[in-house]
Amino acid sequence: MSSQDTPRGAAVFTGRRVLLDSQSTVGPATIHVDAQGKITRVTPDYTPQDATLDAGDALLMPGVVDGHVHINQPGRTQWEGVVTASHAAAAGGVTTIVDMPLNCIPSTVTVDAYAQKRESFQQGMWVDVATWGGVVPGNSADLLPMLEAGARGFKCFLCDSGVDEFPPVDEHQLRAAMRELAKTGGLLMFHAEMDTGATVDATHDPTQYATFLASRPAAMEVKAIDLVIRLCREFAPHVPCHIVHLSAAAALPAIRAAKAEGLPLTVETCFHYLTLSAEQVPGRSTEYKCCPPIRDQANCDLLWDAVLDRTIDFVVSDHSPCTPDLKLHACCGTARPAEGDFVKAWGGIASVGIGLPLLWTEGRARGLTLQDVVRLVCERTARHAGLADRKGRIAPGFDADFVVWQPDEPLTITADKLHFRNKLTPYVERSCVGMVHQTVVRGAVVYDTAKINHPDDEWENGFSRLPRGQWLDSPITPRY
Repeated sequence: MSSQDTPRGAAVFTGRRVLLDSQSTVGPATIHVDAQGKITRVTPDYTPQDATLDAGDALLMPGVVDGHVHINQPGRTQWEGVVTASHAAAAGGVTTIVDMPLNCIPSTVTVDAYAQKRESFQQGMWVDVATWGGVVPGNSADLLPMLEAGARGFKCFLCDSGVDEFPPVDEHQLRAAMRELAKTGGLLMFHAEMDTGATVDATHDPTQYATFLASRPAAMEVKAIDLVIRLCREFAPHVPCHIVHLSAAAALPAIRAAKAEGLPLTVETCFHYLTLSAEQVPGRSTEYKCCPPIRDQANCDLLWDAVLDRTIDFVVSDHSPCTPDLKLHACCGTARPAEGDFVKAWGGIASVGIGLPLLWTEGRARGLTLQDVVRLVCERTARHAGLADRKGRIAPGFDADFVVWQPDEPLTITADKLHFRNKLTPYVERSCVGMVHQTVVRGAVVYDTAKINHPDDEWENGFSRLPRGQWLDSPITPRY
């Protein structure tokens, strides 16, 4: 694997092992790219002479599109920020991230807030970035203007979000929002948990994961998803509906039935629900806490079945970091009364940029193919974000977004290899296979492991010194 300097004009990428899309086979290819970073031609041959990047025997495939990331900018950049989040993405072969509308301040629930976020991201994007808007009580009139401005769709909560500035919506408020979205076919995404009366048992130790897990039963997701399906049916086909971060396998029968009915319903799950289980969570290890929660291994196995049979449409990170003190984690130093308290700790898992090896390591043992990987984290996530005409595949007219990686190369995830701001994650010291070596965004190499220990005027710590990412606000492509 070798690359010349970051291209400023037309570029050529080649390799012996190239995977163009989920329907292709791995084989030699040469990809020609114009000065605007668009693919102009693909030929089925290996031509290393004069190539901008020669992948050799490494796998070159479409860049990963992560459709669920909390960048937290503006307003909470001590949790994360666009520079660190996009660095982490680039180091993991992720070429596009779609930011969530909450945990930033202001939440992205008005056109003005959308513009503030877009402006704050300028000059800090190492990968391409888009954003979702949010549905909160009383903002139905803001939804269509946000779509016109470039928001890719909208997310809502059916339970407390954890931040005051993004309150949940009830069924009446959902209907008002969906009536607006039906005018343009706007997508509505649901954090699908609803109150079932479950509470924390105060007689149980809050530093044990089982105490927290019992307070967020699968029934919370099942109840919420039943509502989502009912509303999806009522507004079909005009409002596509999406369930974010599915954790509870108990909801899969209802989801399968809704899909068999032909409803415009899609579902994602996350790397952590496919690679972690409740049985593995040590006491006081609050880096494992998220909502909905990581459930037992039997549940994980059922989620994998749903990934492989395509009930679950795609996989995302749901990168949701915070500062270690909010995690009430022992790494903060002096012990405090609430240290290690799963109930009180902030819920969210940091993982942007490490999903590709996590998914591949676990998945290939279950029959996952490289084509499945492209479908799950490139093509379907691009379609979900309304970017199916430019992201997720290697083809003429598409953005030249690539990841060059070695699927069989072992690696250990260590804190020094994590580029997001706060390194607290359950994956530290986890062994995987699937080492990313280079990441290309619209024809520009933005990450190269060969440059990590060789800084110069154009490279620092493996990253191009110049951010090459762009804000994406292009028209939304059809999702169905």
